[in-house]
Amino acid sequence: MQTPTDTPVLDLAAELRLPTNALDYTILAIYFVVVLGIGFAARRSVKTSLDFFLSGRSLPAWITGLAFISANLAATEILGMAANSAQYGAYTVHWYWIGAIPAMVFLGLVMMPFYYGSKVRSVPEMLLLRFDKWAHLLSSALFAFAAILIAGVNLYALAIVVEALLGWPQWVAIVVAGAFVLGYITLGGLSSAIYNEVLQFFVILAALIPLVVLGLKKVGGWGGLTDKLTATHGENFTTAWGGTGIGSDNPLGANWLTIVLGLGFVLSFGYWTTNFAEVQRALSAKNLSAAQRTPLIAAYPKIFIVFLVMIPGLTAAALIPGFGTPDSGYQYNDAIPYLMEQLLPNGVLGIAVTGLLAAFMAGMAANVSSFNTVFTNDIWARYVVRGRDDAYYVRFGRLITVIGVAASVGTAFLASSFSNIMSYLQTLFSFFNVPMFVVFIVGMFWKRASAKSGFWGLLAGTVAAMVNYFWIYKQGIVDIPSDQGANFVSAIVGFVAGAVVMVAVSLFTAPKPAAELQGLVYGTRSPGMQEPPAAGDDAWYRRPALLGWGAIVLAAACYIPFSF
Repeated sequence: MQTPTDTPVLDLAAELRLPTNALDYTILAIYFVVVLGIGFAARRSVKTSLDFFLSGRSLPAWITGLAFISANLAATEILGMAANSAQYGAYTVHWYWIGAIPAMVFLGLVMMPFYYGSKVRSVPEMLLLRFDKWAHLLSSALFAFAAILIAGVNLYALAIVVEALLGWPQWVAIVVAGAFVLGYITLGGLSSAIYNEVLQFFVILAALIPLVVLGLKKVGGWGGLTDKLTATHGENFTTAWGGTGIGSDNPLGANWLTIVLGLGFVLSFGYWTTNFAEVQRALSAKNLSAAQRTPLIAAYPKIFIVFLVMIPGLTAAALIPGFGTPDSGYQYNDAIPYLMEQLLPNGVLGIAVTGLLAAFMAGMAANVSSFNTVFTNDIWARYVVRGRDDAYYVRFGRLITVIGVAASVGTAFLASSFSNIMSYLQTLFSFFNVPMFVVFIVGMFWKRASAKSGFWGLLAGTVAAMVNYFWIYKQGIVDIPSDQGANFVSAIVGFVAGAVVMVAVSLFTAPKPAAELQGLVYGTRSPGMQEPPAAGDDAWYRRPALLGWGAIVLAAACYIPFSF
């Protein structure tokens, strides 16, 4: 079921055509030249499959940390979270402070020693070591499928935005963006994607900061913004927890329990700890310390990025009466484009358009680069064509990148059947990431979990989440007020089903020998987990525990102004 507040994916208002000129297009052209230049430069460093798929595990933590957050900061998040803010208000902070930071810290402090220490090349390969080939094959296939779907929604969203804002036909936008992403990934592999993501991070900031500053100036500062929104949307619209009591009614369709368990634990940990599009950046770090610090460094900008996407959404809701309703002429997804059209002069407008395109390309590139790694190493090299020389798999990796981009184009239009962007992505995460997380977490903390339990737990969790969403929710068997609320519930259902099945199967099947669990279960260690810190990494301000707990405390403190 859909509520009146649900909006089509990127159904942007026709009047949002931007007044771009030659200066704006010059800035855009310079950016595309630099992107390809990075690809050609990175090509020189690709000599082995490890170089192509994991940057030779040679990158410093600050590079991988910025790439980690940039891979997540796709335009689907920028436009989607601004739309969420215009629709739901300050509830958006939950996706960041409780829905990201704890899981990112857990990844850095607890899970990266297992990932990096075991020398796996992908997240599914970890399941091969901990469980068996069936869990590995199923997780590889599910991840590859999900990566193509998510890359497709980035490509589709880009085409719709570019058509609305610049007047380019959709096919032109798809061909241009797809060709550039394909070009720099096939040239330089993961290194090219990562260095471009670092560039894209700063371009995105340059696009969003002027919108925040000029938007706040337009509405009379933060005080003027909150006064306007309180008068039109009620006092809970600018608070994080107002109206979230169990049984209370709020636009989000969720209460504090489903927010904490569904978003803060299951969806969040499922995404950040098992999504190879993110974890791959940490695996490319030069040593274990740098790999641990990758998500921890990324956590600090993640804490504050919420203001760059939330404030434009709130500003749009304050400036246009009834924003998001048919009478206003604007959809929730119009928040960022509307402010760009209203507030930015030429030149700055070119930077903003470039920032949006950079964000779309970063999101798509992250999924395509993780897809080519999993498909090549975990499916093709292990089950289809085994034992070939290393150069063959580099060539195949480039070929499957082309196929992945083409498949992304084919899946792009599936997004049009779902509600707003973040609802679509959260739906995919509840189907694919959450079941994988429960298999990881049970296998990592319970030695008794048997080899067979991995496959059956993953299958049960995936099926249960899909049944809850498509049958129980969509058929109206249980009344859930919104897609977001349904996603939270689906995530919880998938997690519980996967855990229960894993326990049941483990009780009736033999566990793996203790000798095969070294470095794979909490409390055991492998030689790769015991490497001493490199010179300089032992400095107090680089200690992972300090960085991680510092991020947790800072995120918790950010809730204080939004709690009253």
